[in-house]
Amino acid sequence: MPKLGRQSAMKRKSRRYHRSPPGSSPGTLTIDPSAPKPEIQVISYGPDEISEQRIDSIEELRQEDRDHVVRWVNVNGLGDAATIQKIGEMFGLHPLALGDVANVSQRPKFEPYDKHLFIVTRMPLNQARAGEDTAHRVLDKGSRAEPVPWVSHEGRLLTEQVTICLGEDFVITFQEQLGDVFEPVRARLRAASGRIRTSGADYLAYTLLDAAIDSFFPLLEVYGERVEDLEQAVVARPDFGYIADIHDLKRDLLTARRAVWPQREMLNALVRHESSFVRDETKVFLRDCYDHTIQLIDMIETYREIASGLVDIQLSSVSNRMNEIMKVLTIIATIFIPLTFIVGIYGMNFNPDSPWNMPELNWRYGYPASLVLMAAIATVLLAWFRHKGWLGRAPSRSRRDRKTDRP
Repeated sequence: MPKLGRQSAMKRKSRRYHRSPPGSSPGTLTIDPSAPKPEIQVISYGPDEISEQRIDSIEELRQEDRDHVVRWVNVNGLGDAATIQKIGEMFGLHPLALGDVANVSQRPKFEPYDKHLFIVTRMPLNQARAGEDTAHRVLDKGSRAEPVPWVSHEGRLLTEQVTICLGEDFVITFQEQLGDVFEPVRARLRAASGRIRTSGADYLAYTLLDAAIDSFFPLLEVYGERVEDLEQAVVARPDFGYIADIHDLKRDLLTARRAVWPQREMLNALVRHESSFVRDETKVFLRDCYDHTIQLIDMIETYREIASGLVDIQLSSVSNRMNEIMKVLTIIATIFIPLTFIVGIYGMNFNPDSPWNMPELNWRYGYPASLVLMAAIATVLLAWFRHKGWLGRAPSRSRRDRKTDRP
């Protein structure tokens, strides 16, 4: 049976999050054993210069020249608690913030601390850059469409937690996996385009937030195409059964909704919070980022409503198809009822010598007359069914009938 979308019959493994045991002290770092080891990238920049390097140890980070205006420390991978702890001690990060860094099941949120602001956002997990197989959308004709790099090889949409710690002159980002959507930000820093090199750390934090949120737009465009493909397929070929594909689509849209919806509250709190770490001119850009979140929420809710309606369309189409089949079978059975009656009477084999014998049995034209009679009955029934609209096109209504339908 041709399928539209991903292979829904494949058995999938649930994604498990490692949490601290109940009763643990606040700020306990619980590391996932399967998490990759941290890779640290440092970009230090000012209006006139920029330096970019990869750090192999925390000591190198301590010895780095801090004459630049802003430092961006990006940590890819959360597989080493000691590294996270040392970075937190170096920059004065709160222990509760470090605990939330390791617990990657956090919803997007904003927490102010004395020495920094703590921001949690989410972005689609780019499986293509993470080294996993990229899924493809399979159309109903069996052709393969363009790859969808945000979907894992198990056919599920996954999102990644991104933690942003904003200080006076530094921004620290913690990511679960290698690969992100921040490469355009790095390109702007290298090219000194716009105001990013002349602004402070708060503007850098805004650009990272904006990149993470805007990464959902191309993802939703893909799912918008899937909604259109499913809608056309359900109407054109209702007997194929696309319930599993619709369920997969609704589940992925729900995952996107859980990732995007709390970001509205997080950005609203960030804009309204009075802090020396975020300047007023940067809050204008954060409000624009808030508007992007509203647009994403509208798109997700629209696609979810359409996907929910596709289930009703699928069931209605299958029911209508079944009704058409039953109607044809009922018409055939109704036509053969009088024919069977006539044949049954003539097949009773009466005694030719009986005075109550049917005279048509000895009539020379009795057999062709019975055939003509059965053909005439079938023709009359077919014409009557068509006139009633039960067969072929529906009967045309008179002008008087159409006037009665008007309010």
